[in-house]
Amino acid sequence: MSAHPHQNQHFLNLYNHDFARIAVGVPRCRIADPAFNAAETQKLIIDAAAGGASLVVFPELGLSAYTCDDLFHQRALLDGCEAALATVLDASKDLKIITIVGLPLRADHRLFNCAAVLYRGRILGIVPKTYLPNYGEFYEARQFNSGDDALSTEVSLLGQTVPFGSKLLFAPRDMPFFKIHVEICEDVWTPIPPSSFAALAGATVLVNLSASNITVGKSGYRHQLVSQQSARCLATYLYSSAGAGESSTDLAWDGQALIYENGDKLAESERFSDESHLIFADTDLERMSRERMRQTSFGQSVRVHAAQVSEFRTVDVELEVDREQALPLSRVVPRYPYVPADRTRRDDRCQEVYSIQVQALVQRLTSSGIKKLVLGVSGGLDSTHALLVAAEAMDRMGLPRTNILGYTMPGFATGARTLQQAHRLMTSIGCYAQEIDIRPSCQQMFKDLGHPFAEGKPQYDITFENVQAGERTNHLFRLANHQGALVLGTGDLSELALGWCTYGVGDHMSHYNVNASVPKTLIRHLVRWVAEAGHVSGDARQVLLDILDTEISPELVPASEDTGAVQSTEASIGAYDLQDFNLFYTLRYGFAPSKVAFLAHRAWSDKEVGAWPEEAHVLRNQFELAAIKRTLRIFVGRFFRGSQFKRTCVPNSPKVGSGGSLSPRGDWRMPSDSESVVWLADLDRVPEQV
Repeated sequence: MSAHPHQNQHFLNLYNHDFARIAVGVPRCRIADPAFNAAETQKLIIDAAAGGASLVVFPELGLSAYTCDDLFHQRALLDGCEAALATVLDASKDLKIITIVGLPLRADHRLFNCAAVLYRGRILGIVPKTYLPNYGEFYEARQFNSGDDALSTEVSLLGQTVPFGSKLLFAPRDMPFFKIHVEICEDVWTPIPPSSFAALAGATVLVNLSASNITVGKSGYRHQLVSQQSARCLATYLYSSAGAGESSTDLAWDGQALIYENGDKLAESERFSDESHLIFADTDLERMSRERMRQTSFGQSVRVHAAQVSEFRTVDVELEVDREQALPLSRVVPRYPYVPADRTRRDDRCQEVYSIQVQALVQRLTSSGIKKLVLGVSGGLDSTHALLVAAEAMDRMGLPRTNILGYTMPGFATGARTLQQAHRLMTSIGCYAQEIDIRPSCQQMFKDLGHPFAEGKPQYDITFENVQAGERTNHLFRLANHQGALVLGTGDLSELALGWCTYGVGDHMSHYNVNASVPKTLIRHLVRWVAEAGHVSGDARQVLLDILDTEISPELVPASEDTGAVQSTEASIGAYDLQDFNLFYTLRYGFAPSKVAFLAHRAWSDKEVGAWPEEAHVLRNQFELAAIKRTLRIFVGRFFRGSQFKRTCVPNSPKVGSGGSLSPRGDWRMPSDSESVVWLADLDRVPEQV
C-alpha cells in the first residue's frame, strides 16, 4: 500500500531531515545611494524566499556601498541608510526568511560597520565589526570603531529596542541544529576569528558579510580561508563580497560568494557579474552536530575557552518553516561516498588506499620476521585485490613474488570461470600457485556430521555452505604453519557490516587482513585502477577486467539446474551500491534510517550523479524508493542485530579511510547482543514511493 500523499510530501521536505536551505546575495549597488541598494537587495530577498531559503546574507555595508570613504561621516548618508533599512525591514514582514544586511550605524556617539539581522519586520540584532583593517588599501579605522569598543548592549533603531554586540547568536526555536553567528570581513582574516568562539558557543551557521576587493590570487585564498574556518569550527560558513557598482577609483570588485560546510564547498557564485545574483545551498545541520559530538576535542575546546563562550547572548526566533510541502533536496549526494566521482580524485584515492594497505602489510611482515604469505585465491574481487597488495609488498621488500603461496580450492559450486580466473591471475602475478580440491575432505566432514549430502542427497543448507568455507580456511592455516607463513585475509568492510562472513573462516579470520576497512564498491575501483594505471600489463590486465565483470558470488551452492543461475550475493543481502551507501551514513554520521533513505533517494533520482562510462552497472542501477527501503531494512537488521560478535574478534587490519572501520580496536564498538528495534521503527516512517 502506498503512503498517504501528505506523508510523501513530509518525507520529501528537506527541513524534516535537518537540512536548511541558505543563500548568499550579491546585489548590484550604487555608491551612496541607499534607496537603490535597498531595492536591489529587496528583489534578491524575495527571490531567496521563493526558492525556499530560510536565510539570506548580503555584502558588507551593502546598503551604502563599501567605498564611500569619508562620506560615511555625512549625516545625510547615514540617515539614508537607516531609511533603506526600514524599507527592507518592511518588505520582510511577509517573508519567512532571516535576512542579514550591512550598513553603517551610529551608537554611543560613534560609527560602527554593522550587520543587521532581520526577520518578519523585527530587527533581531545588530552585530558590529570587531577587527578594522587599516593597512594597504584599507582605511576603516578612519571612519569606524571596533565593536569591542561599544558601550551599549542594546540600541534603539526604527522604533525597536535591539540587541547590539559582536557576541550574538540567533537561534530558530523550531530548528534545534540551526544557530547563526555573524562576523564581518576582516574578522575571519585574523588569527582567532570571532566565529571560532561562536562555534564553541553553539553556532552551526557562520556568516561573513564582506566587501573584499579583488587582487590576483585573492579568490583562491578566500576559498582556503572559508574552507578551513568551516572545517575547524565544524560548521557551515557563508561568505559574501561586494560586486558591480563599487568604486573603481583604486580598486576592483568581483562579487564572489561562497558557501562551505565542514571544509566542503557547497556553492560558489559567478565572479565579475554585472547583474545582481544569488547562490543557494542546502546545508546538513545534523552533520555539524554529529561531527561535534564525535570529535571530543571540540568539547574540550569549549571547556578551555569557557570564559569567552559564556559572553555570548542568544536571540530566539520562530522561523515558521513549512514542513508539509514537498521541498526536495537541492544538493548533490554522491551515490558512492567511498569513491570520488571525479576521475582524477578517484585515482588519487585508489593510490592512497593501495599505499596504506601495502605499507601496513610490509610493516607486519617486517615486525614479525615472516617473509611468506598464504592466500586463498577464488577468482573473485576481494582475494584478487589482496593478492595485488601482497605482490606490491613483496616487491617493496625485495622478496620474490613466489613467497606468496596462492591456493585456489574448488568446491561443489566453484564455476569454471572463476577457477580459470584464479589460475590466470596467479600466473600473471608470478606467485606460487597450487590447486587443492576440498571436496574429498568436505565429504568426510559431511559423513562425520551425518549430513544428507554424504549420502548423495542435495541438501544445500547453511551447514553445506559453511563446511566448504571452513575447510578452505583450515587448509590455509595448516599450510601457513607448514610453510612458516602468515595467512592473508581477504574479507572487506561491506561483508563485516552485513555479517556476510562465516565465523572463523577466510572472509572473517586470518593472521592479517588488508581489506577489512575497504568497502566493496571501493575494492571494485581499486582493482580497476591497478588494471588501468600501468601497474600490470598483458594478461594480468585482462584477467583483472574479467574479474570485475564476474557476478559476486560465494560459490557455495551449485548453480540452478533449471536456469543455470549462480548463487548471487546481492540477491541475498541487497546491492552493494546501496549497502555501502547505507553503511557510510550510518557508521560515519550515525544518521537515522529515514534520513539515509532520503539521501539515497536523492542520490539515485539524479541519473547523472556518479554515472561513470567505464562502469556499466552504474548506468543500470537506478534504485526506486521501494528498493532503497527494502535494502536498508536488510542492512539495519544485519548491522544492528546479530553480526557484531563477528566484528568483535576480527584480525588486525589497517584503517584506510575517515568513513570508518569496524575493528573494535580502531573504530567501532557495540554490544554483540543489541537490538535493532528503534532503527526499524524509524525506517517504517519512510513511504514506499513518492
